[in-house]
Amino acid sequence: MEEGSLCSMSELSSGKITIDAPIAQVQACLFDLAGYPSWSTAIKKVEILSSDDQGRATSAKTTIDAGMLKDRVVLTYDWSKAPNSLEFSMEDADLLTAMNGSYEIKSVDEDSTLVTYNLGVDVSMPIPAMMRQKAEKATIEQALSQLKEHLEK
Repeated sequence: MEEGSLCSMSELSSGKITIDAPIAQVQACLFDLAGYPSWSTAIKKVEILSSDDQGRATSAKTTIDAGMLKDRVVLTYDWSKAPNSLEFSMEDADLLTAMNGSYEIKSVDEDSTLVTYNLGVDVSMPIPAMMRQKAEKATIEQALSQLKEHLEK
């Protein structure tokens, strides 16, 4: 494995939130990648590059502006664990050297859903692990709170 690349899902930062919305509504929002800019302030633009035979995006170019992190990344999406999980990994980027993660979606009851967001990033410049993890956590918390706000309108 290359130096600076992410090793495993166990090394990712993680956050959870319970959303007062049925699981199908949460899944529909998270699986609509092109719609992310409508609820996430960090995602400025999503261009779907390829889709599978079910019309789900398998590759997308995403413009991110999350404070310290500004980049254009091409992400590939793994739907093999859908509808309970959507995993992504970076194919290409301007600044990042690695980015991967997942959304895990579980029904709490018929009117609420637990979403876990796992995220790991590496950048080309040396940043202490503690600072990188703090930025990952802040990104996760912002994304989850904005998802909740959007779905509970």
